[in-house]
Amino acid sequence: MPGPARPEPLATIRPFGWLGVDIFFVLSGYLIGAQLLKGIAAGNGVDFRRFWASRAFRILPAFLVVLALYFALPGFSDGKAIQPLWRFLTFTMNFGLDYRVTGAFTSAWSLCVEEHFYWLLPPLVLVVARARGAGPAMALGAAVILGGMALRWGIWHGPAADPATRPADFLRLVYYPTWTRLDGLAMGLLLAAARVLRPAMVARLAPPWLTGPLGLVAAAATVILCIRHADGVSLDLTGAVVVYPLACLAGTLLLCALLDIEPALKRLPLAPAAFVATLAYSLYLVHKPVQHMLRERLGDGVLHGWTGLGLYLAADFAAAILLWLLVERPFLRLRERVLRRPVPAVVEEEIRRAA
Repeated sequence: MPGPARPEPLATIRPFGWLGVDIFFVLSGYLIGAQLLKGIAAGNGVDFRRFWASRAFRILPAFLVVLALYFALPGFSDGKAIQPLWRFLTFTMNFGLDYRVTGAFTSAWSLCVEEHFYWLLPPLVLVVARARGAGPAMALGAAVILGGMALRWGIWHGPAADPATRPADFLRLVYYPTWTRLDGLAMGLLLAAARVLRPAMVARLAPPWLTGPLGLVAAAATVILCIRHADGVSLDLTGAVVVYPLACLAGTLLLCALLDIEPALKRLPLAPAAFVATLAYSLYLVHKPVQHMLRERLGDGVLHGWTGLGLYLAADFAAAILLWLLVERPFLRLRERVLRRPVPAVVEEEIRRAA
């Protein structure tokens, strides 16, 4: 949370909040990859148009509405300047992004990475699926992960090595670009390939009693590395090379364990988590401008400690619920009618109560 609305008990975890995007990439790589691979395993191949149309119905409506608000509504912003509209419409705003110059709606960088993944994944999955054995998929995944580590090592020795400009240059050259942030998507996709195409092997070699503890060890190692080699989101050479793949490995191992104990998890009262998951995309789109506008109107004197945190969360969720009800849900229902694809199970009753 911005400003002083950071209760002391939460201050210790704030420096690691940016790692959440890597966990998101792991989840996305697994979920989207499994969706395509299950079709291939069933002998249906890859329907390129259907996949891309489905993603467009899911992603574009809410994004375009929020983007229109940034450009059309005075005061709806989270920075002093914004990149040209065409950079957002072509999902290229994460290339050469310097928050010192264009600091509004910078959170869209991760959506750009996702969109590039959506375009490249179907043909990639089709080629890998036609290859015999798991060797080509493993080799490609290893090449992406090791190649990303080598690329970040090389890039870090350029402008990002200058302490005077490192935070901005590190984000511009390492943190935002697609080609340096493929670790999580690659690991999630490899997990999907293993679980869909080789389930017996996963059950034998990666039981939850093994993947769970290993995931926790990797997560602890990630935190230790961040403490030693990170200044916020800016990493030194060791951090730039190792932290991203290690964090993604932790997320992949823990996800693998959670998938194995899913039947037990379903017996837990998870309605609040499902509610947040349903609103996650809308929250992602609106939280920064909503918090910025709230801070501009109320000031840091009011938005302080737990009270400030509560006000921020209330405003974020109110805006997200509105975006979900007016934009996301109608277009998901339209997708269902056009593509005959059911809307994912959601907690609409919980949303109606909250609204």
